[in-house]
Amino acid sequence: MAEEKTLILVRHAKSSWKDNSLNDIQRPLNKRGNKDAPKMGKHLSNLNIKPEAIFSSPGLRALTTARLISVRIGIKPSDIIVKDNLYSFNHSDLLSAINSIKNRYKKVMIVGHNPAITDTVNYLSGSHIDNVPTCGVAILKCKVDSWKKIDRNKASLVSFDYPKKLW
Repeated sequence: MAEEKTLILVRHAKSSWKDNSLNDIQRPLNKRGNKDAPKMGKHLSNLNIKPEAIFSSPGLRALTTARLISVRIGIKPSDIIVKDNLYSFNHSDLLSAINSIKNRYKKVMIVGHNPAITDTVNYLSGSHIDNVPTCGVAILKCKVDSWKKIDRNKASLVSFDYPKKLW
């Protein structure tokens, strides 16, 4: 039987559009985003969800979300692995990043951007989620022995939560 991999896909929390002078990659979280991310981290902690690694987009809103979640699930923010290729809105780029994960990891979290997060959840699991909301978390179980083998319909969506559903 194939080894199982767990993929936790997280869309960054709500971001601010206040400062039009900022490049997109520099946009911070807004007040709601700064409240939702720690709450989602606490929710994941209550479910005993603790990945072996957290990979994040370098986008400030994604990296801040990853940091706020990480402390609630017992991972040091300094241990977050920032991957430039996760600053993408395309599910093909996200899939390539997933396929390049080292096999020593069995459970990983990726914090990124839409529409890549929603499209990847649907692509991998055959789900029909219209939109993973900000700070939404989709947990996928993949019956594969290598991250390279994760592809269309190779995963099952086992959990899908987001702030407005939980609070």
